[in-house]
Amino acid sequence: MQRTAAFAFAATAALGLTASLALAQDTPLGPLVSPAQLKSALEAGTVQVIDIRAPGLPEKDGEAPAAYAAGHLPGAVNAPYGKFRGPKDNPGQVPDAASLTQLYRGLGLTQDAPVVITYAGKDATDFGAAARVYWTLKSTGFQDISILNGGVAAWTKAGEPLVTDTPAPQPSTIEVSFSDQWMATAEDVQAAIDSDADELLLDARPESFWKGNKAHDAAARPGTLPQSRYFEHAGWFSDGPAIVDAAAARRLAQENGLTGAPELISFCNTGHWAATNWFALSELAGLENVKLYPESMVGWSNAGREMANVPGPIRYLWNQIFGG
Repeated sequence: MQRTAAFAFAATAALGLTASLALAQDTPLGPLVSPAQLKSALEAGTVQVIDIRAPGLPEKDGEAPAAYAAGHLPGAVNAPYGKFRGPKDNPGQVPDAASLTQLYRGLGLTQDAPVVITYAGKDATDFGAAARVYWTLKSTGFQDISILNGGVAAWTKAGEPLVTDTPAPQPSTIEVSFSDQWMATAEDVQAAIDSDADELLLDARPESFWKGNKAHDAAARPGTLPQSRYFEHAGWFSDGPAIVDAAAARRLAQENGLTGAPELISFCNTGHWAATNWFALSELAGLENVKLYPESMVGWSNAGREMANVPGPIRYLWNQIFGG
């Protein structure tokens, strides 16, 4: 009798454990994951990991020196950030759906399993690459997406290993389209400028860009969008390259008056820093009215559109020489 009861208890416990594991696998990881959370997901075999660092070994053109080939998370496939971006003269341009479909198929991605984005984890600017890829995945139908907060640097700091073998993913048959739910076009930006509805145009660049003292190399001229204000992307970071948690993001959004607008459009030079502002406000703070203007000031200025804080040629030359 005692043996039967013990067996029944063990069977019930096993069923409970199985149910708990199934529930854990069905529960989204959330927009940010820690190394410990990702390790558990990898051990359960329920997650797809993409590493967006450059594939080669040497440091070049600002790429992370600890590039993919030098060591990456177990099972991570290489999806260089540039694949999610536009050409050199307009880096913020979004690749078309056919190009993204081809990219995802080669990576073996499917929309029925979580995707975790890993990146170098150097600094706040580096996080923008992960945020931009997250935005692109979400805009193409992925729902369970996460960023490893702090990137590969956080993974190794936690004592977790890197590997050098290159996985050969099984190509998928995914087919995607691009949703504009979280994207603002130049026409949307112009409508916001012309509107009386108090839309918030938020510049993610440092103040020197917003004031027109600096410009991106691919921009036609320095300046910002009319009626904009700025909140620098680095403002979401208080502990090195790891972005703040959801509670802190909500507090910062409230304290800096970033809530309450009927629509908030995040922009920068090329939609990189702006992706961090979008991620913090949309995915962490939970605001539902946030959009990213991907081409940002490079696209806007090269189209000859109206700008604010545009310095005269003499002042701009002075700023370039003396850092004014």
